[in-house]
Amino acid sequence: MTLIVVRTRDELAAALEGTRSRGGRVALVPTMGALHVGHAALVGRARRAVGHDGAVVVSIFVNPLQFGPGEDLDRYPRTFEADLEVCADHGADLVLAPAVEEVYPDGDPQVQVEPGPLGSVLEGASRPGHYRGVLTVVAKLFGLVRPDVAVFGQKDYQQLVLVRRMAADLCMGVEVLGAETVRDADGLALSSRNAFLSGAERAAALVLPRALRAGVAAGEDGGDAVLAAAHAVLAEEPSVHVDYLALTSPGLTQSHTQGDARLLVAARIGSTRLIDNLAVRLCAPAACGDGVPATG
Repeated sequence: MTLIVVRTRDELAAALEGTRSRGGRVALVPTMGALHVGHAALVGRARRAVGHDGAVVVSIFVNPLQFGPGEDLDRYPRTFEADLEVCADHGADLVLAPAVEEVYPDGDPQVQVEPGPLGSVLEGASRPGHYRGVLTVVAKLFGLVRPDVAVFGQKDYQQLVLVRRMAADLCMGVEVLGAETVRDADGLALSSRNAFLSGAERAAALVLPRALRAGVAAGEDGGDAVLAAAHAVLAEEPSVHVDYLALTSPGLTQSHTQGDARLLVAARIGSTRLIDNLAVRLCAPAACGDGVPATG
């Protein structure tokens, strides 16, 4: 099937009419473009979710609402033609690439989605208003596409948790799937912002996945050991300015001392801010037995 690019809500509805009329399911992969192998994996996950009779829609929209003052809206990479090749090569049927005026026809919407307490911690504390902008545009995209399934990457773990919470709390009828973080061979999580790193900065950024892996390996000794191990590795790279290192429950609602948990880090390397996370299993050595800590 030839990849179809649509830019308006009317074009989108017309392009999906055939899928809906035959009872096919629709999957949405929301992106801001600058697509890489990680995004390709999301498209593949979406295709598996809806099958060959369904439709996979990739949205490419750099959402101004989620950028705060001084953030990188203007320098955010825009590689539309290359993005279309990624979509075509990995099973997308439609690309929704609307103008800002199509998404926000009356300017900034007067009604926006408030993320609640979870929107003010971790990334939310560092970037006030960010998740209000994220959830508002995702809600708009859900309304435009009306997907059965939406796929988000686990690298932006807090975003994934908040979108799932929004879909459940507001009865949106969308199944929100999380896809594993895709990494380069050196361990760095793929991100569109990696393109901003110089060679030396990229080498320094590798301390983030090393710190997370060290924390995961210390999970048998409890939460304090996890944080101590990760902090020790981060201290090896003084050029990396850590914003936060946090160990929480999988739902990000509380600190965690036993069982499944999430270890998250955010740091600035030069002018580029990166985030990453891993799952970790916390328990005393006797309780862990021979189990292997989670590393997703």
